[in-house]
Amino acid sequence: MHRSHNCGELSESNLNQEVTLAGWVQKIRNKGFIAWVDLRDHYGITQLVFDETRTPKAVFKKSTGIGREDVIQVKGLVIERESKNLNIPSGGIEILVSELSILNHSETPPFTIENETDGGDELRMKYRYLDLRRNKVKENLILRHRVSMIVRNFLSQADFIDIETPYLIKSTPEGARDFIVPSRMNNGQFYALPQSPQTFKQLLMVGGFDKYFQIVKCFRDEDLRADRQPEFTQIDCEMSFVEQKDVLSLFEELIQHLFQEIKGIKLNEFPRISYAKAMEKYGSDKPDIRFGMTFGNLNEIAKGKGFNVFDSQELIIGIAVPGGANYTRKEIDNWIDWVKRPQVGAKGLIWVRCNEDGSYKSSVDNFFNQQDLAEWSKITNAHAGDLIFVMAGDSQNAQTQLSALRIEIAEQMGLRKSNEFAALWVTDFPLLAWDEDSKRYHAMHHPFTAPKNEHLDWLTSAPEKVLAKAYDLVLNGNEIGGGSIRIHDTQLQEQLFSLLGFTKKKAKEQFGFLMNAFQYGAPPHGGIALGLDRLVALLGGSETIKDFIAFPKNNNGRDVMIDAPAKVSDDNLEELYLKSLPKKSSS
Repeated sequence: MHRSHNCGELSESNLNQEVTLAGWVQKIRNKGFIAWVDLRDHYGITQLVFDETRTPKAVFKKSTGIGREDVIQVKGLVIERESKNLNIPSGGIEILVSELSILNHSETPPFTIENETDGGDELRMKYRYLDLRRNKVKENLILRHRVSMIVRNFLSQADFIDIETPYLIKSTPEGARDFIVPSRMNNGQFYALPQSPQTFKQLLMVGGFDKYFQIVKCFRDEDLRADRQPEFTQIDCEMSFVEQKDVLSLFEELIQHLFQEIKGIKLNEFPRISYAKAMEKYGSDKPDIRFGMTFGNLNEIAKGKGFNVFDSQELIIGIAVPGGANYTRKEIDNWIDWVKRPQVGAKGLIWVRCNEDGSYKSSVDNFFNQQDLAEWSKITNAHAGDLIFVMAGDSQNAQTQLSALRIEIAEQMGLRKSNEFAALWVTDFPLLAWDEDSKRYHAMHHPFTAPKNEHLDWLTSAPEKVLAKAYDLVLNGNEIGGGSIRIHDTQLQEQLFSLLGFTKKKAKEQFGFLMNAFQYGAPPHGGIALGLDRLVALLGGSETIKDFIAFPKNNNGRDVMIDAPAKVSDDNLEELYLKSLPKKSSS
């Protein structure tokens, strides 16, 4: 071993011991006649001291040649520190160095390797192996490890079996774009990387495995955001002979157990609200319920007053901003400008001040009297000193736009605290969604989700009314998991494929293996997939998943460290029966 101890374990109980340490040079403070060096390894930091009166001359001279991030080994005596650092476990001692070995010199790093670094995202990702040395990143990855182990142990104790499923599978037309992998041995044919192990875990249920789980890599060739990566990890689970309530109960217990173990927080029972209610009250199927500002529907009392902006629209909704009556006109105008941005796309906002004396002042005083505005206040649950923002439009846009405003206001008011947590289940999603562009239905979750039993007749008469046995787990306004009870009947699955626009031939080509399996006694089954990256990020007080992945991609889906994706040679392409085509001109 290159060390007798690590840099995080020595304390005053080790005084006067001879020790050997090894690690990276974090910082050097040189006074000429004495120098202090912070030595860092995975476990912590220990201060070294080189003193021209106490350190052997050759060693002292050699110490002048070390620089930041050099890898060194030292031997020396543990002594008491004169100026103690109470912020680190080893802050009461230092090592008086007697021997020094430089194991490897380092170039000057492109950014400071400290919690508060001067490196931007792209620079840190290019030199990710250096970024990993930072405590902040290290702690994030340790947190990820802890979460994974707790999940594995919990599920194993609940009789789940960890089973690997294939990475090279068949491309499917539903969902996001697949990553395609050419096959050298099969001319002109391609594998796809899995967006989810969905069909395989269902086949495991057909195969008689009662409970399956896998912490598994999934791949989606889609545009990226802070909470998305082209390759991501999910906690994938499936259970036989269960109903929706069984799945929700078990995985609610898992999340509660995680928070107790990781954060020491006891989460109460998770509320359960329908998709329709979530949209009505929050304008989102992943609502943040840590604060109020729920929507009030003003249709009945705001229409028919001669205000065409309202009279011509499908939906009129409002929220009450606590203390917002103190906003200046300039601040209100800034919010109006904010919702008009292309990212939000609203045409404007109506506002009402709820004055402390019980009166109201609004931007529509010419159309609505004090009694009208008092009714608005009642419906939006506004109080004296609050400000009401009102938005009108078609239902989908108005809800989405007001939801964005609600979240942004809460963000600026400090209501979305990273150390406060609120989880809920959103249930009763529509089974299908109509797409105007393609003029056909799409599955809201995926094509294997079972409809509610009481809605089966509507599949032929009113498909848009059918609700699904689907559920999402939402934490702090972020979807961290989703699942459903699956179809396990061949005829019902064929019916759903037909509604989704599949011909019998196409359905057989894509999913014939699953349909065949169902003919051999498929049990009722259901499951869920939890996003590990997103869950760990939220536990770590962030909504950005890149910081919790060892080697993430940038927002363009590139690994700038290894420069991937990259071109391959013509020989490689020829071997795969492929050729590179020039990019089409946009003109």
